[in-house]
Formats: sequence, C-alpha cells, structure tokens
Amino acid sequence: MLLLLVSTAYAQHMNGLEEIDSGSFSSPAQRLGPPPSSIRVVVWNIERGLQLPRVIEFLRRANPDIVLLQEADLNARRTHYQDIAREIAKQLQMNYVFGREFQELTQGSPASPAYHGQATLSRWPLSNPRVIRFREQSNFWRPRWYLPRMELFQERLGGRMALVCDVNVAGQTIVAYNLHLESRGNDLLRRAQLFEVLEDTRRYGPEVPLIVGGDMNFDVSQGDAPELIRDAEFRNAFAETAPTPTAPSSLLHRGRPIDWILTGGPVQDADARVYPSVSASDHFPLSLTLALQPVVSRNASGLRPSNAISQPSLP
Repeated sequence: MLLLLVSTAYAQHMNGLEEIDSGSFSSPAQRLGPPPSSIRVVVWNIERGLQLPRVIEFLRRANPDIVLLQEADLNARRTHYQDIAREIAKQLQMNYVFGREFQELTQGSPASPAYHGQATLSRWPLSNPRVIRFREQSNFWRPRWYLPRMELFQERLGGRMALVCDVNVAGQTIVAYNLHLESRGNDLLRRAQLFEVLEDTRRYGPEVPLIVGGDMNFDVSQGDAPELIRDAEFRNAFAETAPTPTAPSSLLHRGRPIDWILTGGPVQDADARVYPSVSASDHFPLSLTLALQPVVSRNASGLRPSNAISQPSLP
C-alpha cells in the first residue's frame, strides 16, 4: 500500500510538470496591427523573479516584441507565491506560455506545489506550445533519502528542457525555442542538449524564421559548438566580436558569456546587445533585432539536409 501511495504521488508530480500555462494580455491593436519592419527579442534568466519590479522595469524600457525568460517561479515561497510569468505578461500587456522545468520540493507543499521554468512572451498570439525535456540530464537535483528537505539542497523533480512555441507575427510564423541547459555536469552534456534542440528545428521548412535563445550555461563561441551551430544553419550574432560576459563574476559563472540568441531561416540579425548595467538578476539580459527576409533555399532541393549535424559524444 505504501508503495502504491508513493507511486501515485510521483505520477501526480510528473503530470503537474507536463502542464503548460498560458494567458493573453495583448491589446487588439497589437494583435491586428500591420507587419512590423523589425522585431526586438530579449532573452534573460531572471533568477526566479526575486527582483520582479526591477525585471519589469527593464523589460518595459526595452520594449521587446518577443521575450524568452528562464527561471521564472510559480507558487514558490521565495517569490511570495506569485505566478511570475503571468504577472510580467500582465504588466507588459503581452501574451505568454509557461513550461515547468522543475518542481521545487522545498518551496511549496503537497497540496500546493511550486515550480520554476521558462516563459515565452509576445505582443502577438502564441500557439502550439510544447516542451522538449532533454534525453541527457544531470542527476544532481534529484531528491535523496539521506538529505533533509531543506532549501539549501534545492531538491527537485523534473529536468532541463526547451519550451517551443509559434509566434504569429501579422500572419508570419516565427518559431521560438526557449532553452535552459544544465548548469551542473560538463560542456559535453550541454552540447548534447543543444544538439537535441538543433535537431528538432529540422522539422521546419526553410521559409520559417527560427529563434533559439536562453541560458545555455556554456560559451558556445568556443570548442566545437560553433561548428555544431553552423552545421544546423544557424547564426550567432553575439559571437561575431569578442563575446561579452552575460553573468557577473561568481564562483559558478566566472563572468563568462553563457546566454545566447541564435537565429535560423529568413531573418537578418542586427544590434546584438548585452546589458551589464542591469542588476535585477544573476544574469544580464540580451537583445537582438530581427528583420524578416525573403525565403532562400538552403540547398539545391530547397530542404534542410538531414545529416548535417554530428552528434556530440558523451563520456
């Protein structure tokens, strides 16, 4: 009987993790307006939303069209049991979808669980949301029977993921991948997770603009990551010059560039920026301006090659 109760409770936890929340707060004028000449994308790990007023203040000043946020809390004690994604979307009059990365076992209760995850916001309608929970995961966060249930140990259920959704920009679909790669483990694990995302983008035709952005937790301008990105026919405007650190120096981040925005398909990138003066999180926000371009075939057949990426090996 005890085993059955434990199994049932675990199944309920996992079902909660698969839910995707959404809401619509954009005005009809925003939804029905003419096609824009350019689109501004902001990517930011907001550290749970611990400094929510300052997060909203920056986003309001930045005036983005699409926002990819990582580490947004839902019903967590540390952020006063707020729905961080919904509150930001409401304040900015944007639509949003929210995918649950982890259930935070020390931040809620069995009757009222707490989560954190990724939120994608847009001035335009969002549709077809889905979660890619990576095949390769660290076991660092899993609960252990011998550890006390304390906030210090950050025990969690779930796993790193990408939140995917379509953004309908005045009749043009842009597909946005909102990533949070593993902070524990090594770069081989993170490359495997990035590879899984880039492989998934191959389901879309060459006429579809693609955004892959988020907290990748490693420098994708180094090692074999640039080749991985090029093979998938993505561009990295933030690597065209010496990459700017996207997190303050600390024991974990060491002042490295670990947040990125990659683009694929018929879009032109401009004005790639990092905002190191913004101190509302343990990461800096990034922005990129995109202009939609005419469709150009990726090869003679007009289709993406099916075997262009080499799978990174794990130890």
